Amino acid sequence: MSALFTPMTLRGVTFRNRIFVSPMCQYSSREGMPTDWHLVHLGSRAVGGAGLVMVEATAVSPEGRISPDDSGIWDDRHAEGFAPVTRFIAEQGAVPGIQLAHAGRKASTDLPWRGGLPLGPESRGWQPVAPSPLPFAPGHPVPRELSAAELDDVVRQFREGAGRALAAGFRVVEIHMAHGYLLHEFLSPLSNRRTDEYGGSLENRLRFPLRVARAVREAWPAELPLFVRISATDWVEGGWDPGQSVVLARHLKEAGVDLVDCSAGFLTPDAVIPFGPGYQTPFAAAIRREAGIATGAVGFITQPAQAEQIVATGLADAVLLAREMLRDPYWPLHAARVLGADLAWPVQYERAKLP
Repeated sequence: MSALFTPMTLRGVTFRNRIFVSPMCQYSSREGMPTDWHLVHLGSRAVGGAGLVMVEATAVSPEGRISPDDSGIWDDRHAEGFAPVTRFIAEQGAVPGIQLAHAGRKASTDLPWRGGLPLGPESRGWQPVAPSPLPFAPGHPVPRELSAAELDDVVRQFREGAGRALAAGFRVVEIHMAHGYLLHEFLSPLSNRRTDEYGGSLENRLRFPLRVARAVREAWPAELPLFVRISATDWVEGGWDPGQSVVLARHLKEAGVDLVDCSAGFLTPDAVIPFGPGYQTPFAAAIRREAGIATGAVGFITQPAQAEQIVATGLADAVLLAREMLRDPYWPLHAARVLGADLAWPVQYERAKLP
């Protein structure tokens, strides 16, 4: 039997297989609201046989968006808007998930296909916020340093976002602590120069992200799993690194997190990242082994045999596919045939199923 197509249970949720759709920004929302694009985009991946379909980085506040066209979860209207999406995903046999996010100093940027440059207030933008007043890159605005009271507000926003995610019908929440966004900015000494209880030592830099994790866990039902995405390394000397990631993962496990989604990089624009097939999988393997927590591997996973090997050999408990799912929404159906697994096709498509 294929390990990739073996069901996986976390808390009270069973995933039909270990193929998860990674959260991918679509830049197609209006005032944070999902649109028909989201229903079709996410729904087609559920039809395609994935075990988990995760909504893109979804901002817990308006200023937490990467762009003005990101999805949001800061208003009850957003929960209502996502309800048809989660319902359709679940009807196809997949688990609906959502990634809760705050972009921090990387907020208020234009769409990637328009260059992704910073936007000012005159162009639907706003001033970003961060742990410290350090811009992401030359030409980017200096973010405003968050006060202790504002940090309390951010914790509340994540907690309330989890509550709205539940009301919308999601069964998995993932907290975004990766890719140079706000919570990653607190973790890395390259972006966190605070002198209060949230900066300096590793213990202090962990403090705020762990506050968020605990708050979300308290708001999220005990029978539903909680994920966290991390950047396991900044790929920069003196930055966040795999050893610190293991320490973080141990604390996340104690806080009630069920799976660490292991990505890497994107805190700084000058990092030299060794892109290649499965290049981040060793981080998932190390964290799984050394922190004793389930992990997901992500990054340049494209072939069925590659995904099977990752799960079968215990390098990770699941694989998260991003670009490959954009190329082929039905990748799990095709992978099942390659690996000799019996994955049910939608009855509407069965006449096209090959033996």
